[in-house]
Amino acid sequence: MASRGRPRGFDRDLALLRAMNTFWERGYQATSLADLTSAMGIAAPSLYAAFGSKAELFQEAVRLYQRTECAPIEDSMRDAPTAREAVSRLLRQNADAYTAPDTPPGCLVVLGAINCTEESTGARDFLAEQRRADLAALSARLNRGVEDGDVPAGTDVDVLAAFYTSVLYGLSIHARDGMSRAHMQGIVDVALAAWDALAAPPAARPASVLGG
Repeated sequence: MASRGRPRGFDRDLALLRAMNTFWERGYQATSLADLTSAMGIAAPSLYAAFGSKAELFQEAVRLYQRTECAPIEDSMRDAPTAREAVSRLLRQNADAYTAPDTPPGCLVVLGAINCTEESTGARDFLAEQRRADLAALSARLNRGVEDGDVPAGTDVDVLAAFYTSVLYGLSIHARDGMSRAHMQGIVDVALAAWDALAAPPAARPASVLGG
């Protein structure tokens, strides 16, 4: 039986990719419907028919970003032979991705909905949820390091994961500000140099790390 209605008349996957890049470059709050329809090459009625609303389009665009931009790095992190190498891959590969010349700088999940008005809190909360999931995934990988024996027992893996996630988010901001890839990799060098002091039970950390 033939389907009813007029054919869509545009490539939905390509339109979604263009929407993702627009949100990535401008952020949710600053991206207008006109920006989206212009980038996607469709009229507003077609956008609503295909994606529902700006908020729904944003969430679908973020999921596309996670599948295409984030998943390969997450897979590399999970497959790393040690927890330290997992953190190294997470930071180094994202530093490269954040400064790639053919995509907007920084990370959509970090920067896409930071400064929002009340009407856009749904987008802000959605990205906060994604970041909490990323933090939980890194904590899980570090806990695996404890089980494997390459992270000392007694290490506060949640704090360790929060520290390296904070470095990661800082790299995203630096990339948006135009910092070079080489400079960002230098920041990663410094962050990884702190691994031995941080990946240890609190009593074993140097006084300087504990703030004493």
